[in-house]
Formats: sequence, structure tokens, C-alpha cells
Amino acid sequence: MDLNTRAVHVANPPFEAGSWPLSVPLVQSSAFAFSSADELAEAMAGPDGRYVYSRRGNPTVRALEQTLAGLEGGAGAIAFASGMGAVSGVLLALLKPGDRVVAQRCLYGGTYAVLSDLAARYGVHVTYVSGDDVAEFEEAARHPATRLLVLETVANPTGQVADLPGLLAAARRTGVVSVVDNSLASPVLCRPIELGADVVVHSTTKYLSGHSDVLGGAAVFADDALRRTVWPRTVELGACADPFAAWLTLRGIPTLPLRMREHCLNAVVLAERLAARAEAGGDVRAVHYPMLPGHPSYATARKVLSGGGGLLSFELAGGREAGRAFVERVRVARLALSLGGVESLVTHPASTSHRELDADALAAAGIAPGLVRMSVGIEAVEDLWADLEQALD
Repeated sequence: MDLNTRAVHVANPPFEAGSWPLSVPLVQSSAFAFSSADELAEAMAGPDGRYVYSRRGNPTVRALEQTLAGLEGGAGAIAFASGMGAVSGVLLALLKPGDRVVAQRCLYGGTYAVLSDLAARYGVHVTYVSGDDVAEFEEAARHPATRLLVLETVANPTGQVADLPGLLAAARRTGVVSVVDNSLASPVLCRPIELGADVVVHSTTKYLSGHSDVLGGAAVFADDALRRTVWPRTVELGACADPFAAWLTLRGIPTLPLRMREHCLNAVVLAERLAARAEAGGDVRAVHYPMLPGHPSYATARKVLSGGGGLLSFELAGGREAGRAFVERVRVARLALSLGGVESLVTHPASTSHRELDADALAAAGIAPGLVRMSVGIEAVEDLWADLEQALD
């Protein structure tokens, strides 16, 4: 079935013989009772048996996992307490001291921080590559200890689109497990497993839930054997999804295709108008949106994505102080760290999400001091443009 249909008909177990509730029930219980010790022991054998304790599995959480696996085209999924819980859980489960990781240079600041911590504390070597050069990856992956390739479908905040077809095929050839963060694209715009990814991670806080009221994450696996390898370690880590957060995410998913359509339509209008302002000279120096013909990832984006997404960024001529001043002057958009909700948000990455990067690392990631990131919501686009204009003026 089409993704629009699958998003509406989320995984929903039968309530009783012959009937289904239209809304997935919220099962808030932390534990489940048994009539015999043998039944309880048997239920604890794996990830897909009867429910024992909600850190190990919960009916509402499992409905979310099955829904996400279906949307991404995966064999199974694990839900986490946050997007960073999903990233950390997968990396900690698949890496050991001495292993090597090849990662895209322009990564979300939290992912960069986890990789840096793994390198400093556990002896995991990390090599950073551009994300659009297959030969560069193959050279970096020559070392026999290379275990993982870490990519983002759309990089935060520059909008760089990774060459997923080329890089994922190269990872398969070299026996390297590939992990792709698909939070900014969502399954509506890209499904990396269909392009060869082994693991897809999400911050379900973002577009999947879409209403700025959920903290959650997920990992979707192309191979169920890999999910079963990761699952026990995530149980030990304790980064499990909360049933109520899972239920709220399931409420948001049916409207995901509709919301993504509006995010994309609004974002491309704003990006084009900001780009025209940049061409005229003055306050805007550059605009970063993958569906703009001048963007470095434009050709790749047309190949990988079905839309540009709701995230754009632009550089202001006044540098850091101009960026900070701008985000304080918007009125319709709000100054907040997150993204992917129905409302528009702005932030200044150099002093917030990527504050842990020094000047050299910021420059290498393409993040200018005056860069403003905007998560474009679903408001009327003319109201959003008027807001940007008055803040720029």
C-alpha cells in the first residue's frame, strides 16, 4: 500500500476476537502478571514474546515499533526514550574498544558529541568524511577494524544530502554496517533501507510525532537478526520508550504525509525568497536548502529525496551577533531548540545545538557564525515571510 495509507492504518493489535479499537490503546502498566513461574521465565526469553516488564516490551510501544518498521520498510524496530537514546543505544551495542567508525563530517551536534566521547573514553577511532564522496569513504574504510558508517539523510543544519545510494552500496561491499539518521527527511521523503541501509535511526520527537509534545526515538533494522543483537543491550542500557510517549507518537503518524507536504511547500517558498534577497546583496549572505539549484547537494537531493523537507538555514552578513539578534526578533516563529513540529522555530546553531564544536570544527561542518536554522512549520507562508522580513529589517 501507499505510504499515505500505511501511515493512517498504524499497527494495532486486536482488542478481542473480531474487533479492533480505532485508536491504539495506551497500556501504561510497568509490569505484567503471570499465573506460573514457568510462563514468566519463558516470556523473558526474547524481544517478541509475552510482556513481562515495560523496559523489555510493552503493547503500545510494540505497536509503535511495528508501525515504524512498516513505514521504513524494515524487518523490525526498537523504540527509545529519545533520539539520542536511539543513536547512543545503537552505537554502544555495535561498537567495542578498538573499533573504527567512518562518519559524515556534518552531523547533528549530539551525535558528534557521542562519537567524540566514544573516541576519548573507549578507544573507538572516528574518521570523518564529506558524505558525498564514495572513494573517500572506501579509503577510510580500508582498515580491517572499520565497523560502522554513520550518515544523516539530510544534515542538520546545512541541508547537505548524503549520497546514500553510492555510500550504502560501498558499505555493503566492504562489510561495514551502515547507520542513517533519517529524522529530518522522515519516511515520507526518503526510506534509506530501500537504498541499502542496515539501521535507520529517528528522533520521533521531530516530524514523526510532529506536535512538540513527545520525547522519543527509534531504530529500524533491515535485518531482524541485527535487531535481536542490539535489543538486549538496549534493555540493559535502560533507554526504553515510555508507553505514553509512544501513544502520542502513534497519534501523530497518520497525519505525517500531510504535514510533510506543507512543511516542504512552505520551506521552498521561503528558501527561494531568501535566496533572492541574498542575490540582491545586503543582510543575507547565503541560503542552504537542498532543493535550491545552487545548493551543493541539489543533484543528490533530487535523486534521494521526494521533497526538500522543512529545515532550512541562512547566513547573515553580521556574523554571530546578527544571528543571535535575528532569532530574538521573530514573532510568528519561536526561538526554540527543537524542529519538526507544526509550528515554525528558529535557532542559532553556533551557540546552541553545535556549541560543543570549536571554530575549526564549525567551519569544517559548514556552520558559519551568522547561520540561522529555521524549522519551517505549517502556518500560512505569507505570515512566515512577513515575519522573516520584519526581523531582517
